Amino acid sequence: MGWQDVVDKTVTGLGLELVECERSPGGLLRVYIDRLAPAAGEPQAFINVDDCERVTRQLRYTLEVENLDYSRLEVSSPGLDRPLRTPAHYARFVGHEIDISLRVLFQGRKKYRGLLQAGEADGWSLVFGEAGQEQVLNFQLDEVREARLVPVIDFKGRKTGAAQTANKKPDGEPIP
Repeated sequence: MGWQDVVDKTVTGLGLELVECERSPGGLLRVYIDRLAPAAGEPQAFINVDDCERVTRQLRYTLEVENLDYSRLEVSSPGLDRPLRTPAHYARFVGHEIDISLRVLFQGRKKYRGLLQAGEADGWSLVFGEAGQEQVLNFQLDEVREARLVPVIDFKGRKTGAAQTANKKPDGEPIP
């Protein structure tokens, strides 16, 4: 069994998803993990430091038992701009905004940003453009060089009702 299979089996055995695994010539083994897709109606849970620590401990033990050599191990979340690699990744993030880079030019460009939609058969669609003038790009996964989620950072979502009203003028305008 190769090192990628060992890493995949270990991570999935801990109830997590292996997003990506890289091994550098210098012996660095970099592992990106995520939570499994939530069931319908459940909130999205995110990877935390405890998850990374748990996977690191288990991988160190497993790699030693399997006699697989590495010099340094890094385990982390895939980040806010999570890469999409497999059909399951694409299916999980339908309706989210993504950036894709195509292997070959289409309409004079390779990079697109839009909403990911399920397409026909094994294909996918990307809806992009101005409101009322949307365009649709249909693509297959083998046509994509790279795809990543567009990071969404919303600090307003963290405020409670009292904090929101305290930061507004009497006429409802936000205080700068």
